[in-house]
Amino acid sequence: MKITSVNVRKIEKEGSRMKGIASVLIDDSFAVHDIRIIEGDNGLFIAMPSRKTAVGGYRDIAHPINPEVRTMFEKAIFEAYEKAEEDSSEEE
Repeated sequence: MKITSVNVRKIEKEGSRMKGIASVLIDDSFAVHDIRIIEGDNGLFIAMPSRKTAVGGYRDIAHPINPEVRTMFEKAIFEAYEKAEEDSSEEE
């Protein structure tokens, strides 16, 4: 499995911990949208797309099955996020 494309849309909302939304294309054949990039107490982390359950909790719709794949997603998304940060800094 290979991540072939990552698209990040930065979100700049004052007081929000959400910093962006990512879409990931896997093997040029499967897309995962609405991966949230969130600023946590220990730095950035990703939250996979989820939906609200009948009892009020949340359940991931799609997610990595093992830590290696999660790390692969995080690395690709954070690299794209940093590039988006650099591009927006150059525009100012």
